[in-house]
Amino acid sequence: MIDWGYLVGWVGLGFGVLVPYPQLYRIIKTKKSNDVSTLTYIFLCLAMTGYLIHAIYIQAPVFITAQSLNLTTNTIILMILIKRKLKYG
Repeated sequence: MIDWGYLVGWVGLGFGVLVPYPQLYRIIKTKKSNDVSTLTYIFLCLAMTGYLIHAIYIQAPVFITAQSLNLTTNTIILMILIKRKLKYG
């Protein structure tokens, strides 16, 4: 029997992990990031870290996977933003 709630969670994960890629692609392609908020990405990464810790605590594989992937991608964006802010001001 299919557990629809579990399946919907994994489908949501599939869409959810795609969210940061357009921004990452645009930053890399255009080499411009001055209109992207560094503070937003700092708060986003902090929030995702909290969600990941909670997901590990409740042993929820779909949320552990989602937060791990999204935290990785958004941390890459944050590192690019910080590097460019330090380099260009």
